[in-house]
Amino acid sequence: MLRDAKIKISMDGRGRWIDNRMIERLWRSLKYECVYLNAFETGSEARDGIGDWISYYNERRPHSSHGIMTPDEAYGRIVPDLKVAA
Repeated sequence: MLRDAKIKISMDGRGRWIDNRMIERLWRSLKYECVYLNAFETGSEARDGIGDWISYYNERRPHSSHGIMTPDEAYGRIVPDLKVAA
């Protein structure tokens, strides 16, 4: 059908599947570490529980991709001194 319409199929460049790998990992962790383990009764319970988990994920949960630091530690690190452009 796409070929009949002369539409090119491409998975390179912008919009590649690999572009979403970090958010897909976050959603997987959220589901397995929070949503599937808790029986939220109401939407507000789910909102609070997921909000607490996201805070935990960013502030207290070490990540191997960040050298066993939390995202807050990794992204809040002081950048080494760079030469100032004159």
